[in-house]
Amino acid sequence: MSGYLTTHVLDTAMGCPAVGLEVELYNIDGKLRRQLCSAMTNADGRTDEPMLAEDEFAVGVYELVFHVGHYFQKSGLDFDELAEDAPLFLDAIPIRFGLALPRHYHVPLLLSPFGYSTYRGS
Repeated sequence: MSGYLTTHVLDTAMGCPAVGLEVELYNIDGKLRRQLCSAMTNADGRTDEPMLAEDEFAVGVYELVFHVGHYFQKSGLDFDELAEDAPLFLDAIPIRFGLALPRHYHVPLLLSPFGYSTYRGS
């Protein structure tokens, strides 16, 4: 079995999947940071395809960047901090992690406008 990487985003403030949230994947090699792909979350809060497919998998350090600012601005939540001209508490959330073995890795994001958590899922 070859390795691959998936993700999903759950909006814990609204109690639903985060739809239409942009996610980017980068490979980190020392000081070099190379973008591999970008995707939007679907109605289930997941990307339609793995962020890192089996034929692209390589052991190494990666970073997912979740662009949450735009998602929150269009979400309809009524917070002063989410006003169009106000700086956002959370705008982009980077999660850096290592992939050591060729298996399925899943990196979910649990999200609210003022906090988040992640874990190694299955």
